[in-house]
Amino acid sequence: MPHPARFPLACIAACTLALSALPSRAAPVANIHELAQQEKAPLLDTLRELVNIESGSKDAEGLARLAALIAERLTKLGGKVAIIEPSDVYRMDDTPEKPGAMVHAEFKGTGTRKIMLIAHMDTVYLRGMLKDQPFRIDGERAYGLGIADDKQGIAVILQAVALLQKLKFQDYGTLTVLINGDEEISSPGSRSAITRMAGEQDAVLSYEGGGMDGSLRLATSGIGAAYLTVDGKASHAGSAPDKGVNALYELSHQLLQLSDLSRREQGLSLNWTVSQAGTNRNVIPAQATAQGDARALKVSEFIELEATLQQRIKTQRIADAKVQLRFEVRRPPLEASSASRRLAAHGVAIYEELGVPMKVLDVATGGGTDAAFAALKTNAAVIESFGLSGFGAHSNDAEYVKLETIVPRLYLSARMIMDLSQDKVK
Repeated sequence: MPHPARFPLACIAACTLALSALPSRAAPVANIHELAQQEKAPLLDTLRELVNIESGSKDAEGLARLAALIAERLTKLGGKVAIIEPSDVYRMDDTPEKPGAMVHAEFKGTGTRKIMLIAHMDTVYLRGMLKDQPFRIDGERAYGLGIADDKQGIAVILQAVALLQKLKFQDYGTLTVLINGDEEISSPGSRSAITRMAGEQDAVLSYEGGGMDGSLRLATSGIGAAYLTVDGKASHAGSAPDKGVNALYELSHQLLQLSDLSRREQGLSLNWTVSQAGTNRNVIPAQATAQGDARALKVSEFIELEATLQQRIKTQRIADAKVQLRFEVRRPPLEASSASRRLAAHGVAIYEELGVPMKVLDVATGGGTDAAFAALKTNAAVIESFGLSGFGAHSNDAEYVKLETIVPRLYLSARMIMDLSQDKVK
């Protein structure tokens, strides 16, 4: 074998050349990353302000206070701001007389692209619970009432807009911010506005939390509710049961024949969860009611489910009973689209600049969000979970966000808005 000593040197040289040809990870844009780091402390201050105002979905006073604070902050950032009272209210079983208002802000730029950022200010908590879960920082976590769902989303939006202002970036056509006050009760007063405004956008970024691992979501489950009512006739249960019409018997019959409509392999489910009947032990019940929880991955599945329910209730055990069924689409599903997949892939590439992996979930998990209303009548990309990672949403003692996700999420938000504005998303 001639020149045996040269082989290792030649091999090393070839390997070095091959490695140098591999694509290297792009570095983060320095000035944007530096500003994202500078905005971490202000974001925590903003979170403290937001958490310290209780804002349950039916707390009109708290929601008004919080809306005023958010409107003031957006005005100081240079937006054209309005507090919009709901006028087109979709009435559901638990809809209050006056749902919470929306804070709407528009920032006009020099470009053509239209981008909307959405979050919600209402929480599931009752007034007075703040004392048991005040804002506090413990290590790499910030705790507080409603901090993960969704006050962190508002804070990220406010600080991301502030970051863009410091960069003097205005290459978008319109940057719209919409914060609603009724998401936790299925957005009865804001759903139509979200759908209408989203239909005018080139992209919609929704700021629910990013879960424990910071994943972006392209699909969420739809939420429906079925309300079954049976009217019968009261009578003495001991001496004249045959003169009554037992609503409980008919309800039981209906529930049994409506119990096999779930199709879990395709993401459709219907589970009857609440029932009530009768007033006294010795009275044939004149009325019986039941409620069911429905989930679906496609809007068409809710339409088909309701049609099946209405058809099946026509088969009665007691002919004299009056059976009625009402179905609500409390929140439609968010379905992944090619546009949202492209934009999410761009987000993954941005995170790679920070050396942080990020998942994209395009199969529905968990409950529904307002992103689904945004996607109803648009071909634009709609992506959920641009907010901070956290845990304990709807918990009365352990809701928190992870502080180490603040800088990456601010960097991601700024870069996405800038790249969308400058047509850099392929």
